[in-house]
Amino acid sequence: MNVNTMRNIDHYAGIPLAFTGTLIKKTYDFFVEPKQKKPRNVLLIELSEMGSAILVDPAMRKLKANIEGELFFVIFSKNKVSLQLLETVPEKNIFTIDESGIVEIAQTSLEFLKWCREKEIDSVIDLELFSRFTALLTAASGASNRVGFHAFHNEGLYRGDFLTHKVAYNPHQHIAKNFIALVDALLSEKQELPFTKRIIPDEEIQIAKAVISDEEKESVIAIITDMYEGFDREKNPVILVNSNASDLLPQRRWDRENYGEVIKKILAYNKDAIVLLTGAPSEKDGAQLLADYIGDKRCINFAGGVKFLQLPALYSVSAFMLTNDSGPAHFASITNMHTFVIFGPETPALYGSLGPSTPIFAGMACSPCVSASNHRKTPCSDNQCIKIITPDLVFNTLKFKLDELSK
Repeated sequence: MNVNTMRNIDHYAGIPLAFTGTLIKKTYDFFVEPKQKKPRNVLLIELSEMGSAILVDPAMRKLKANIEGELFFVIFSKNKVSLQLLETVPEKNIFTIDESGIVEIAQTSLEFLKWCREKEIDSVIDLELFSRFTALLTAASGASNRVGFHAFHNEGLYRGDFLTHKVAYNPHQHIAKNFIALVDALLSEKQELPFTKRIIPDEEIQIAKAVISDEEKESVIAIITDMYEGFDREKNPVILVNSNASDLLPQRRWDRENYGEVIKKILAYNKDAIVLLTGAPSEKDGAQLLADYIGDKRCINFAGGVKFLQLPALYSVSAFMLTNDSGPAHFASITNMHTFVIFGPETPALYGSLGPSTPIFAGMACSPCVSASNHRKTPCSDNQCIKIITPDLVFNTLKFKLDELSK
């Protein structure tokens, strides 16, 4: 199911369902006093963003260290693999919702409600930014403690009134700190309005690093060697370029020709470097168009070249990566590889990588134009915020990493 269809369903069906559900809840609470309990089995809900499964990891680790039970997670089927990069949540504790169609979503959502009761879920943290669908899942989970972002007096998206712990979403601090605030609210021994009244230091959002074996690295090196004859790891630095962005926000895409010009400059600057064009298998045709535009054997179409769970090993043997603001910037953060991330309608202040990274952001007056209050949907059809970023600017920004390779 495409993103706009999901948004429309969430709006036209979500609003009346959230309103009706709130009336039912208020009526029930009038006759039966709500009871909260100490969190033990905690479920986190984050459906649509693979990168967020990485950004929430510091919050999950804090939660794991402060409860006696287990962590659980629900996510769309296509995004489940992102949780397996750090394995903070055990495989058996992950429930997937099939997003392929409305019938499939409805069926797996009903199965989810049964699963929650089988797992004795007592607490739910809704990580989504004002999604009505996840608000309804939270309300129907049967959990005593329900934590999430609440609009209060803001003009945020209406999602009913189901939460026992209402957290003020802060659009002026990194999303990883907002996730920590949700965990703080659940662990708090007193009620606050709104949660959470403390300073969250940068140290609390340090990302964990993946453990990568020598065998995993050698496996990836063997794949690169097969695709580039004569590859020498000591002589040929590997530079990754991810020119893809998801359909969730197509305004994030930088033109293919711009990537091509930067890659040409990289290859001219370092005569030994090879550039791998990364991406999913479905992005192979687009990567080939870029490879054809460059026309250099040192630029290789590597889309689908490794499996998703091999990405950390690929990152660990690469010098750096240039990418759109998308999932790979966050997947790379669990390694020590440096990333250069091009931002347009989003802002690195909220969604910057937690790993070693340099954001490239024009900071136009209209940017960022997507937020929690507009369901991350912008009316913009002329993304000057990213078009104004030139190949020369990008190359000059990343050149210091090329210079380090020559030392």
